[in-house]
Formats: sequence, structure tokens, C-alpha cells
Amino acid sequence: MNAEPIVRRGVFAIAFAGLLAGGAYAQSQDPTPQQQDIQNDKKDIRNDKKDLAKDRADRNADQRDINHDKRDLSKDRVDRNADQKDINHDRTDLNKDRADRNKDQRDINHDKKDLSKDRKDRSQDQKDINKDRKDLHKDRKDLRHDKHGR
Repeated sequence: MNAEPIVRRGVFAIAFAGLLAGGAYAQSQDPTPQQQDIQNDKKDIRNDKKDLAKDRADRNADQRDINHDKRDLSKDRVDRNADQKDINHDRTDLNKDRADRNKDQRDINHDKKDLSKDRKDRSQDQKDINKDRKDLHKDRKDLRHDKHGR
């Protein structure tokens, strides 16, 4: 037997086994930079999709808040206008009340003068009453005297 074909087959077998082992090692260890970029890109895309979904939800919530705020703003304008009308009405009432108060004060001042005159008149009337009583008493005395005495 010849040893040369056996050695040749052995060298080929070892070379082939080395190639297979090298390929398996290359795949199992570190992926190539291109494969690593693809994996990172896929991960980034998944994260971006999650972020987009959150952003959509935030945008929709913000729009609901805007719509709600618009309704509130409209109601606030109505309330503000009603409050302004109330203020204007109260201001008018206050001015009328001040005018009434001033008129009342003038009346009081006038009444004080009248009261002074009325007191003076009352005092004079009391004097007249007292004088008339004296006169009445005197007249009764005179009447009695005329009936009985002369």
C-alpha cells in the first residue's frame, strides 16, 4: 500500500475540518460590524416605534386638553362679561345711593333748622298756653265773683 494517498486524504480532511471550524467560529463569536449595525438599527427602530406610539398618545392627550381649555375659556369669557355687567350695575346703584345719602343729609340739615324753629314755636305756644290758663283762671274767678258777689 501506498502511504501517499492516505496522507493526502488526511491533509485534505484536516484542511476541510479547519475551514469548517473557522467558519463556525466566525459565526458564533463576534458578528461582523455590518451585522452588528443591522442589529443595532433593528433595536433603534423598535425603540423609535415605541417612542412614536408614546408621542401619538401625548399628542392626542394634548389635543383633548386644548379642546377642553377652549370650552373653559369660552365659559370664562361669559362669566367675565356677566361679572362686568354686575360691576357696572353695582357702580350705578352706588352712585344713586350716594346721591340719596347726600339728599338725605340736606334734608336733615334743613330739618334741623325747621326743628329749631319748631322748638321756638313750641316754646312760644307753651307761653301762650300758660298765659291763656292764667287768663282762664282769672276769667273763672271773675265769673264766680260776678255770680256771687255783686
